Amino acid sequence: QVQLVESGGGLVQAGGSLRLSCAASGRTFSTDGMGWFRQAPGKEREFVAHISRSGINTNYADSVKGRFTISRDNAKNTVYIQMNSLKPEDTAVYYCARRGSGRYIYSSHLGYDNWGQGTQVTVSS
Repeated sequence: QVQLVESGGGLVQAGGSLRLSCAASGRTFSTDGMGWFRQAPGKEREFVAHISRSGINTNYADSVKGRFTISRDNAKNTVYIQMNSLKPEDTAVYYCARRGSGRYIYSSHLGYDNWGQGTQVTVSS
């Protein structure tokens, strides 16, 4: 069973930065792609970023492209997302997830088998 634990969320002013971490255990980390999703109150969970198992390939939602950077350290079984130039509309609970079946595109939550508990990010205006 894979466990994913996010950390690093908090309250930040617009224009500020945060770095979220997701520590994985229970499975060989380097065999799986990883993703970050977010969910704001009253909205559906949405894709934020994806990173391939090697870390070479990354993908981003248009809304965060150029501001967020996903990375991973396979030696530490950890995936990160650096969030810069934060906006109030980035406020959400952020989840990391382990990619499972390749049947679904990386931006679909259906393609992920394991999820963390989430960490709250609040951006004040």
